[in-house]
Amino acid sequence: MTEPVIRIRDASLSFGPRTLWSGMNLDVERGEFLAVLGPNGSGKSTLLSVLLGQQRLSSGTVHVAARGQEIRAVPGGPAPRGVGYIPQQGVVEFPHALRGTDLVGLGLDGHRWGIGLRGAAERRRRVAEAIDAVSAGAFANRPLSLLSGGEQQRLRVAQALVGEPDVLLCDEPLLSLDIANQRAVSELIERRRREAGTAVLFVTHEINPVLSYVDKVLYLVDGRFSIGSPDEVMTSATLSALYRTTVDVVRIGGQIHVTGPHSAVCEDDPHHSHPQA
Repeated sequence: MTEPVIRIRDASLSFGPRTLWSGMNLDVERGEFLAVLGPNGSGKSTLLSVLLGQQRLSSGTVHVAARGQEIRAVPGGPAPRGVGYIPQQGVVEFPHALRGTDLVGLGLDGHRWGIGLRGAAERRRRVAEAIDAVSAGAFANRPLSLLSGGEQQRLRVAQALVGEPDVLLCDEPLLSLDIANQRAVSELIERRRREAGTAVLFVTHEINPVLSYVDKVLYLVDGRFSIGSPDEVMTSATLSALYRTTVDVVRIGGQIHVTGPHSAVCEDDPHHSHPQA
C-alpha cells in the first residue's frame, strides 16, 4: 500500500462557537478525484485553505503530497511542495500589465518575482509546455485583464499544473463558465489526473459536470459531513441526515439532481443557478 497523498486525522476547525467540522479523518490516494460538496458557508474553501497552509486547524493533523509534510499554517506563504491550486474566479485581481505567461510562470516561482527554476531557459520551456497543454497559446501573451473568464481559467489550470503537482486543489473552477468552458476545464484537470496520477480535490456546488470522474465525495453541511463514493453519499437518506430535513436525490440521464425545502441549500436550490453540463 502506498502512502495517501493527503492524510487528515482527527481534524477539527472552529471559529468561536461555530464548528465547521470535527473528528474528520480523510485519506486521498494518488490519482483519486475527490469532489467537495455542500452549501455556502459549510467550509469547502476553508478546507483547501487548511491544505494550503493558510488556515490552522483547531485540532488534529494534516499531511499533504506524500512527502511527509505536516502542514503548519503560514498565512500568505507559498503552497506546500507538490501542491497546485486553482482559485475561484474573481478572487484575485490582476494588474493590467500581467500577461498569461507571467501568471503561469508564477507557478514555478512560488509567487515571488524573479526566481527562476533550473535557469531561465528551462523555466521558459516548462511555461511554454504548460500553456500548450491547455491550448492557450493564442492568447497567453495578452494582458490577463483583457481575457475572457474561460481564457483566464485555462491559464490558471496551466499555472497550477506547471509545477507537476502531486495534489491539485480546485476551488469552484467551473463557476461562471459556460458549458463549453466547463467541459474544457474539467477535461484538462481529468487528463492531468489520469496521465500523471495527480490527486484532485474539486470544490463545487454542482457535481454533474465532473460526475464521471469522481471517485469519492466529501459532503459538508453545518458541522456534519459524509465521506464515500457518489453512490454512497449522493442519496436521499444520506443528505437528509446531513441537512436534518427531507432532501430528495433523483438520477436522470446520468445526472444527479438534489432538491429540498428552501431551508436546505442544495445543488438545485432555486436561489443558486448552476449550468448543467
